Amino acid sequence: MRYIDTLRDGDRIADVYLCKTKNTALTKNGKEYENLILQDKTGQIDAKIWEVNSGGIGDFDAGDYIDVTGQVTSFNGSLQIKVDRVRRVREGEYDPRDYVPATRFDIETMYADILKYVNTIENVYIRKLLESFFVEDESFVSKFKSVAAGKSVHHGFMGGLIEHSLSVTRMCDAMAKNYDYLNRDLLVACGMLHDCGKVKEIAPMPISDYTDEGNYIGHIVLGYEMVREKIAKIEGFPQLLADQIGHCILSHHGKLEFGSPKRPAIAEAIALSYADDCDAKLEAMYEALSAKDSNDWLGYNKWVDSNIKKTIV
Repeated sequence: MRYIDTLRDGDRIADVYLCKTKNTALTKNGKEYENLILQDKTGQIDAKIWEVNSGGIGDFDAGDYIDVTGQVTSFNGSLQIKVDRVRRVREGEYDPRDYVPATRFDIETMYADILKYVNTIENVYIRKLLESFFVEDESFVSKFKSVAAGKSVHHGFMGGLIEHSLSVTRMCDAMAKNYDYLNRDLLVACGMLHDCGKVKEIAPMPISDYTDEGNYIGHIVLGYEMVREKIAKIEGFPQLLADQIGHCILSHHGKLEFGSPKRPAIAEAIALSYADDCDAKLEAMYEALSAKDSNDWLGYNKWVDSNIKKTIV
């Protein structure tokens, strides 16, 4: 694939891009043309379809992946593409990871690690609950592997949710080993499940924006409801255990002002909230440091509430 950041004036292209936006405009002479913004993971570029009624111009809409043939030109100091031919492509003709930011880790390897954690759970009811999500619910698994964990704060990329959930789970497992009074099964399971509501809160890539459910309700309550629905189908699931799992999910942001309906009231909920906050802040730090190739102080970062700098070894 020819990525946008490699295009130069005069290049001919024939490749697939994501159509980010599409709108009809008029030339000074009153002739209609289509104004597009094309995107891949390296950036965006303007594109124009001057001959909208040409036989080579197929039907497509914003949000579609399209096969574009055209010429790269320079206009007012910026590159744009004069589109000669275009068609909407089918699923399987492209890799979504080429068009949107994606996790730097292998998604299937992370999913295999999640399943390994499921298999370490000794409590039969908790294990059945985890299996109902991560083994039996194919729709959930597909979304869990692909959606972002946030719109802009942290892990705002394809595969962000599974990366964040696995990282939090690993920290929960480590804390359970260090503090032997913690209920490991409860803590590790809630590490895996704490953000499950984000499969409903955040729309899939390339949109990756909040859904109506996300805006109205939010992932904490959505996740609590999803877990309760699964628990209701497991015969004999202890009510106290169900309440403890629900409490951990409802309180995992730690404070009411951070969106949690409850403050953590049990040790496992406290551990989960710190693991979640730690991973979110360290990922925000990583993303900020990676965005600038500099050893200077980078300025104030609101997510960590500090002036930040790369570590020099």
